[in-house]
Amino acid sequence: MAIGVGDQAPDFELPSSQGGTVRLQDLRGQAVVVFFYPKDDTPGCTAEACGFRDNLTQFQTLGAAVVGISGDNLESHQRFAVKHNLTFPLLADVGNGVRKRFGVPPAMFLPGRVTYVIDPEGVVRLVFNALLNAKAHVQQARACLEQLAR
Repeated sequence: MAIGVGDQAPDFELPSSQGGTVRLQDLRGQAVVVFFYPKDDTPGCTAEACGFRDNLTQFQTLGAAVVGISGDNLESHQRFAVKHNLTFPLLADVGNGVRKRFGVPPAMFLPGRVTYVIDPEGVVRLVFNALLNAKAHVQQARACLEQLAR
């Protein structure tokens, strides 16, 4: 069952490209942008990740942490992060268990591209699903956070 707006986000704990693990529960008290993407270092995923990188200061100003999740392993995430100077954690969901818990639907033959904005209490405030419009994920997440800040 897919997680929707108004639902409590399911907790997860995944290994991070920055070392250690990230647990959603530990990020409570701040908004969190969680973006699921298909694959490291592909054109659309690179555009999306770099968009979040380029707007990271704005997200932080709005009180939000940003994390990217795909089924790639930590080594792949670390190469991707270094190559594109990604300064937020990329989480390794090998086996796609967290993707399944969130209910991210596949798109054609690829894992889906869905972005969630989770408020400081852990409630989902945005679910944006657009496989082919990677750059819109950044815009939609930022607009949602701006709305929450009002």
